[in-house]
Amino acid sequence: MIIKRIFDIIFSLTGLIICLPLFIIISILIIADSKGSIFYKQIRVGKDNKDFRLLKFRTMMPDADKQGLLTVSKRDNRITRTGHFLRKYKLDELAQLFNVLCGNMSIVGPRPEVRKYVELYNEQQKKVLLVKPGITCLSSVEYINENEILGKSTDFEKIYINDIMPAKLILDLKYISEQNFITDIKIIFKTLGKIIRLKD
Repeated sequence: MIIKRIFDIIFSLTGLIICLPLFIIISILIIADSKGSIFYKQIRVGKDNKDFRLLKFRTMMPDADKQGLLTVSKRDNRITRTGHFLRKYKLDELAQLFNVLCGNMSIVGPRPEVRKYVELYNEQQKKVLLVKPGITCLSSVEYINENEILGKSTDFEKIYINDIMPAKLILDLKYISEQNFITDIKIIFKTLGKIIRLKD
């Protein structure tokens, strides 16, 4: 775990330095596109079932989450024009490098969920809370087009709770049982590969 934390610090700090010009461009686009802050903060559940503030670049109109926690990219009019682009290429998630540097997230680990959905976990599923959540994981790679899947349903929250969330948790538990440094590196490259191949 010490090696993983050292890797997280080095990777996140390096990423923040390299991405600084990109962050400036993203910030300008967000400000020009709509009113509101550059960052979006949401309470998520992390390691040991503790809440923390997850950072993202804002992709939606201010107070959009009051209309629901789930988003469906191509059908959700709460998402800004810039937001659609940021979400498509997962650029909004880069802000979580700050979370990694601060220590409440890791580069690789189960994606953190909101409390509403964590309360639905069974005892086996709650084991994902034994490790730090991450920016990416096996479930992130497998369900990189999750919003498009949800968009095909008229009751996307039901589909998420009954189908997608349990399937993702199975992959997260698989990762926890097999995690090591090599596995993390493979997942990072798989994530980058998936993002590069994303199409309209």
